[in-house]
Amino acid sequence: MEGQQKHIDRRTLIGGAASMAVLASTGARAQGLALPKSPVALNVIDVGGALALMQKAFEEYRKAKPDLVSRITYVKAPAPELASKVKAQQNAGRIDIDMVLTGSDGLAAGLDQGLWIKLLPTYADKFPGIEENYEPAALNLHRAQGQGYGVVINYYPSGPLLEYAPERVKDVPTTAEELLAWAKAHPSRFMYARPANSGPGRTFMMGLPYILGDKDPMDPVNGWEKTWSYLRELNSSIEYYPSGTTATMKEFGEGSRDIIISTTGWDINPRALGIVPKSARIGTLKGFHWVSDAFFMVVPKGVADEKLAVLVDLMAFLLKPEQQAFSYDEGYLYPGPAVKNVPLSMAPKESQDVIREFGRPEYAELISGNPIELPLPPEKMVVAFRRWDEEIGSKKGK
Repeated sequence: MEGQQKHIDRRTLIGGAASMAVLASTGARAQGLALPKSPVALNVIDVGGALALMQKAFEEYRKAKPDLVSRITYVKAPAPELASKVKAQQNAGRIDIDMVLTGSDGLAAGLDQGLWIKLLPTYADKFPGIEENYEPAALNLHRAQGQGYGVVINYYPSGPLLEYAPERVKDVPTTAEELLAWAKAHPSRFMYARPANSGPGRTFMMGLPYILGDKDPMDPVNGWEKTWSYLRELNSSIEYYPSGTTATMKEFGEGSRDIIISTTGWDINPRALGIVPKSARIGTLKGFHWVSDAFFMVVPKGVADEKLAVLVDLMAFLLKPEQQAFSYDEGYLYPGPAVKNVPLSMAPKESQDVIREFGRPEYAELISGNPIELPLPPEKMVVAFRRWDEEIGSKKGK
């Protein structure tokens, strides 16, 4: 999920229960990391949109732990800029980013360049029961994608979904072949965003191998022959590829596109905000598998030990069910919580109201009735992004 600018016209598109780790008390030690004797200031950069869900939880920690944190500064940036930004600071010997909130795109780019501190199992004592408390699909992402460097903070089954305007699309595609034929018959009316900076774009790229019956959905080099061929053929009917999902939603809402690629959160949240008409519908293609996604917490190498001690304490706090309940938000990453036993009834009333009005009854059946796959491993995701950019995206420009 890229830096979705939540609440476009209001503010940026920011935006019993199982118990998680108990907060370490002041003066305790986290695997040899002494908590600071005086409060520290933390700098958090968000390149995926997680602050849309979790900023209130961050502020709850600051209020609960004034002896550890004096203030938290939040910055947003596009995911493709993350790795170079962190690398430049590390090369200069001056890291001013303490925690990164990222989707699998920024996580993968950082892993590819060795930018992150390995948190688990090094500091496993700070996260007792973490694996038992994760939702099963979130646990799979935590293990396969996080690899000990990234800690899953939020999860959703993601997509890929087709989102369409029922008043303009009467022959809704139900197969990949029908979508291709529809796009050719309606040039420039179908759109998806660049996968390297778009959750929907990424899940579309990674979901097609399942839909098309490719040889190996987890091998974008030797196993995606049908997928790359399909994307090249589809390319001729697409006007351009936006750098992020927000543009696709705006153009769809304004009526210049009739079908776009979406996810659960990108379906619910823009309709709740009025960017996309409430009447928009969603559909899937034959052979549909969910390609799950998550937000991760990572820490760049070079962060001071006293800050690292606070950061792992903060992470444990953010995984508590009470804090996870904030992640329902306005449907941005539906459902959102990464841990078990966080029903909608725990969420703030405004979140409950949005989900009840703009959520879809069919999601329960779609989630329970279709396989939920892992995204590509980070190293293969980087390869897939690069190949898409070179073979598909570079052929277009606005």
